Amino acid sequence: MSQTLTAVFDGEALRPDSPLDLERNKRYLITIASEEASEEIAKGDMNAWAALSALIGTIEAPEDWSAEHDHYLYGTPKRHPERISES
Repeated sequence: MSQTLTAVFDGEALRPDSPLDLERNKRYLITIASEEASEEIAKGDMNAWAALSALIGTIEAPEDWSAEHDHYLYGTPKRHPERISES
């Protein structure tokens, strides 16, 4: 299940703009991006490089994930295990 919502951070907690249909006491993974960046990407006001730059840092992954994507996606042996130790 995936939802997109807007919220305001009041300095202590995120306050959703509308009620959430979520199960109580269940952990959820939350990705936070500024609304302005999301709107620019959605409207197509950004070129591809600017859109990618706006998304930098929004996903946590091992440092070598782009070079070793087959390892992380399919479990194949790492091509260059000596470069960066697995996180």
